[in-house]
Amino acid sequence: MTLLAIHGKAASADPNTRDTALITRDADLITEELGKRGIAFERWPARVQLAAGAGQEEILAAYASEVARVQAGGSYPTVDAIRMAPDHPDRAALRQKFLAEHTHSEDEVRFFVEGRGLFCLHIGEEVLQVLCEAEDWISVPAGTKHWFDMGAEPHFCALRFFNNTEGWVAQFSGDPIAASYPLLNELVQL
Repeated sequence: MTLLAIHGKAASADPNTRDTALITRDADLITEELGKRGIAFERWPARVQLAAGAGQEEILAAYASEVARVQAGGSYPTVDAIRMAPDHPDRAALRQKFLAEHTHSEDEVRFFVEGRGLFCLHIGEEVLQVLCEAEDWISVPAGTKHWFDMGAEPHFCALRFFNNTEGWVAQFSGDPIAASYPLLNELVQL
């Protein structure tokens, strides 16, 4: 189930001096709190059960109406699907790459159709941790510092929308802040 944890004092590396202002699984409250910070969040039905070996073309075809819905606004002409499983040969390297705080020069828009992943957003003095699961659609504005944890044994599939043809391009901050916050498996237990 989707979860939002809001932590204050993001500059503090010591978790004992960091405030946790809110932890909720209430979808309406999650939408409201993220919206206050410029993050769009919605719940859409993940209406298709994907075959175990479904590739990108099959995934995009299965969710063609959702792709058309997002692309109708004209902002995101490029779309792909990322699917991670516990046996993916590059899972450890990809996890480490995504765990480093970074920004993008465009919005990061994702629609989760399977599994879950943890977006951590560093906004001012706060860190917002959003555990996204199947049926969650999130749009993180360009320039927002963040990192993503797919877990040690990842299981998720998400549609990724881009306003460029290059796809996922990150500018890494070099800030080790991500190491000071719970990872996906720790947060799931809250």
